[in-house]
Amino acid sequence: MVRVLIVIALVGLARTAGGQELSPDVRARIDRGAEEALAATGAPSASIAVVLDGRVAYVHAYGKAQLDPARVATPEMRYSIGSVSKQFTSTAILMLAEQGKLSLDDPVGKYVTGLTRGDDVTIRQILSMTSGYQDYWPQDYVMPPMLQPTTAAEIVKAWAGKPLDFEPGTKWQYSNTNYVIAGMIVEKLTAKPLVDFLGEHVFRPLKMQSVTNVDESSLGREDPSRYLRYALGPPRPAPKEGKGWLSAAGELAMTARDLATWDISTIDQALLKPASYRAMQTDTLLKSGVATGYGLGVSVGTTQGRRVISHTGEVSGFTASNQVFPDDHAAIVVLANMDATPATGQIASHIVTAIFTATDRETEQATEQAKKIFADLQHGHIDRSLFSANANAYFSEQALADFAASLGPLGVPDSFVASPKGFRGGMTARNYRIRAGGKNLVLSTFILPDGKLEQYQVSAQ
Repeated sequence: MVRVLIVIALVGLARTAGGQELSPDVRARIDRGAEEALAATGAPSASIAVVLDGRVAYVHAYGKAQLDPARVATPEMRYSIGSVSKQFTSTAILMLAEQGKLSLDDPVGKYVTGLTRGDDVTIRQILSMTSGYQDYWPQDYVMPPMLQPTTAAEIVKAWAGKPLDFEPGTKWQYSNTNYVIAGMIVEKLTAKPLVDFLGEHVFRPLKMQSVTNVDESSLGREDPSRYLRYALGPPRPAPKEGKGWLSAAGELAMTARDLATWDISTIDQALLKPASYRAMQTDTLLKSGVATGYGLGVSVGTTQGRRVISHTGEVSGFTASNQVFPDDHAAIVVLANMDATPATGQIASHIVTAIFTATDRETEQATEQAKKIFADLQHGHIDRSLFSANANAYFSEQALADFAASLGPLGVPDSFVASPKGFRGGMTARNYRIRAGGKNLVLSTFILPDGKLEQYQVSAQ
């Protein structure tokens, strides 16, 4: 199948003098989705921020920041953002490149000694995860040695002193070690800690006042406690990594609002030159020509047909999801105080659906028609006047019998949600997510210019 580019409109918004804000209905949908995700995953709390029209449109927190004694989560609390920190490290490198202090294609050995094949691996390759340096922390838990302090130099000696996992530029492999090296480069060229450099050039200019370095010390009593979960057991207190282990790979914590402020600066291209943002957000190609889906400290791709620059994060006791839609001046931040949980991704998905789902009259009518056809198919028949000759041929007696036998027992759908409208082959493309009888289904439709359906296919999600 060829990937389809879908064009959508932001909806469910109220226009204000300062931009856009979420309508009560959309806010309610987001709140409901967040609360359901916390209940399903066992994550104690989450904090979110939504950017629309280049401005913060909604911030909210859910659940408990601490379980015993209980403390309610608030939007003012700071959460560790884990590997979302990597885009800040990448930005520091790009700033130094703009100042002429380095080139992305310089060998890393020019700045950091003792690295395996340091003359063959470039700065661009460590930022794009194509260096071959082995990851020092692939596990989703804290190992005993990580409870003791370390240094960036010790991490690099132990892991970047090993033979490469592959030839530079030939494979993609996520590796925190790459960003420890990047942080060392920044600190060598600036003669100051990475976080101090970022404070001077990023955090203070953007007025991101909540940012703190959790590699130096734990979050305060006023912030969320950290939790983990063993299988389906209750949340348990998570350990704090020893000093030095997070380094430039995951050392930052902040409020969801401040991370959204950073996202707005990305949308506005406020800190770097356009060429630097383009370098950061361009999909890295391997030497074979295969795309990696990763730029410089960020994942690059599409969600519902929209360009999205994103990253997830995890450190002990916290997870994060950060998605920026630059072309739509939108962003979604979700932070949670539990590690190894899908809660942040589930909540982010709910928000994407809530703010990017068309609800115009045309879509409402198409959805009502799709629901009626679904109900008819559950009983083994269709109104053939609604379909093209090709589609009528598709709905043979055998097809109708199979539709009825498999869909009939599911009963009336619990939900029937339209995805954004797109176009393909001169037709309007509409997809729907259906929940019925405990099953998740996907409906794909194509509508001809004359209004007749050329396709109506149902499959398991």
